[in-house]
Amino acid sequence: MPDKRNIPWDTFAEDYSSIRSRIEKVIPGFDDFEKRVSEPGGFYLPNNAKKREFVDGTSKVPFTLHTLEPICLEENQLLLMTIRSHDQFNTTIYGMDDRYRGIKNERRVLFLNAQDMADRELLPEQPVNITSHWKGETRVARLFLAIPYDIPKGCAAAYFPETNVLVPLDSTARKSNTPTSKSIVITVDPLD
Repeated sequence: MPDKRNIPWDTFAEDYSSIRSRIEKVIPGFDDFEKRVSEPGGFYLPNNAKKREFVDGTSKVPFTLHTLEPICLEENQLLLMTIRSHDQFNTTIYGMDDRYRGIKNERRVLFLNAQDMADRELLPEQPVNITSHWKGETRVARLFLAIPYDIPKGCAAAYFPETNVLVPLDSTARKSNTPTSKSIVITVDPLD
């Protein structure tokens, strides 16, 4: 096991190429990683599905079909999905910036379609409260900033764990029993 005191964390944070140079030394398929990652369109990693090699030794993919249950939203409701930021691994948050979405030093944001914002007379970065609705119960996440984002109309996104309070405890997937954090019915209320 490497001595953690000798890991150059500051170098990694300042220069992602230093991380990639270490990755290419230990993970198959990452040869010339730094060069290949800058190519237009990127590059493909080894993939058993692409090679048609599966655990059961066949060249057939076992597909399962599931019917989708429609989600009926009432007037003024949106469907919220929770997401991670760039500097986050599961619920561990390493930084306040999200370079994927251009957010700096903030996590209490609600990404909204620009038309949905206009319909609600919301301005960019206007403070809002988010209320979830499930079986007649409501939960509130307070003081988020409304951010216009390229997201489908009727949808919204926000980081977790900041929005975990909105997830109904009894709204879970049938087989896995995991919370339905990608499908939360909400309304948005501007703060005065």
